[in-house]
Amino acid sequence: MVKTPLAWKPRRIPEKYKKHPLSPQDKAKQSAENEARWQRCRPIFERVRDELMSTHYNWYIVIDPNSGDYFIEEDELVAIQKLIENPPKEEAVIRRLNETGTCGSI
Repeated sequence: MVKTPLAWKPRRIPEKYKKHPLSPQDKAKQSAENEARWQRCRPIFERVRDELMSTHYNWYIVIDPNSGDYFIEEDELVAIQKLIENPPKEEAVIRRLNETGTCGSI
């Protein structure tokens, strides 16, 4: 006996889970906030990057912009889980320990 596949029915996403598009002004504001946060974390990244790159190349570094504290993890998901468990007062910055602080190319 051959089973026939069930008909596919699209499901609706509840309104509270839908992402609404940002206005250009909100996008610009978010971009400026992210850049300002990165500029506060950049000196810490530059200071520790060369030292940590030799032993932990392409690992992730998470930097708290307020305190200057940081930690490193090999897996990005583990780093994010640690952030969820112990959230900083302000959003942290996650970068890769490589020459540019980014992963891949654009």
